[in-house]
Amino acid sequence: MGKPLNVGIIGCGKIVAQYLTNFRRLEQVRLVAVADLDTARAQEIADSYEGVRAVSVDELIAADDIDLVLNLTIPAAHADVALKAIAAGKSVYGEKPLAATTDEAREVITAAREAGVVVGCAPDTVLGTGIQTARKAIDDGLIGSPIAATATMVTPGHERWHPNPDFYYQPGGGPLLDMGPYYVSALVTLLGPVVSVMGAASHTRTERTIGSGERAGQVIPVNIDTHVTGVLVHASGALSTLVMSFDAVQSKSPNIEIHGEKGSLSVPDPNHFDGDVQLFRLGGESWETLPVSAGYIDSGRGYGIADIAATPAGAEPRAGGALAFHVLEVMESVLASAHTGASVRIASTVERPSAVELADLAALPQEINS
Repeated sequence: MGKPLNVGIIGCGKIVAQYLTNFRRLEQVRLVAVADLDTARAQEIADSYEGVRAVSVDELIAADDIDLVLNLTIPAAHADVALKAIAAGKSVYGEKPLAATTDEAREVITAAREAGVVVGCAPDTVLGTGIQTARKAIDDGLIGSPIAATATMVTPGHERWHPNPDFYYQPGGGPLLDMGPYYVSALVTLLGPVVSVMGAASHTRTERTIGSGERAGQVIPVNIDTHVTGVLVHASGALSTLVMSFDAVQSKSPNIEIHGEKGSLSVPDPNHFDGDVQLFRLGGESWETLPVSAGYIDSGRGYGIADIAATPAGAEPRAGGALAFHVLEVMESVLASAHTGASVRIASTVERPSAVELADLAALPQEINS
């Protein structure tokens, strides 16, 4: 794509502020319209962002001046909104996961292919300097052949800070589908696609109490597994161990570690775009911090859309639908394995997304990226 993408946002919840901040400094993206079931939220954004109008969801999807719909609705609505936008001839970029189920996600991918539009999906954190510097270290052979990885995310639960956490504890939510996309996307970016998984999970509480906002003290039901462990077998032969929890209090484990024949890497939080990458070499005496050597500098949410604008027509975006579908199938299969006790083969595969050279995307003129 050789011109800025005109973007319309559906869903103006907490996460939208981060996208708005970055859109203001990215020439590759032009925000045109916003919509939300709470019309006051949408109007507040339109009033504060020059050239942006607040409209209804149907009006936004039908608008002739919008190239791509940014879907920031709850996970259960991701597929429905995406399919309506695709039917209107628009590309879509959604918050993770791509859909609540792989069946819904497959429908989105198929519809987009038939319509000739692009599907992108968070997380785009994999495009930042943290994950990309770690990837370059692996690609440059600093740890030798990768053998294994660990990925750990533990928290006592989002209800402690989120004023409306209900969807985190319903089908389509839970620690794996909520936070797993950051970790699994990073693992696939670093180690390549997954061919099989095994999982185990527990459901420790049937209720949670909201801890903040107007609903503080209200009890909500829990209808999903809240602690999940998985083993991912990559096509390369590397094994990744995944722990995702809404039940544990805290951990001193690194977010991600990658182990190879010649060294180990400590990889920063994949929910962030930057952070130190540390290397411990075979025969070494201490961890060394590697210089930032790859990825989009000072990036943030929304850079995946700018990357789509910079992607040649017909090419798969780095934060594209193929990666998001594979990641969703991996996570869904971990949960299926947890309930059956059997290993699950992964039917999909994906090309490892191309590496991101060190660059300040916000400082690049649009024509350089076309």
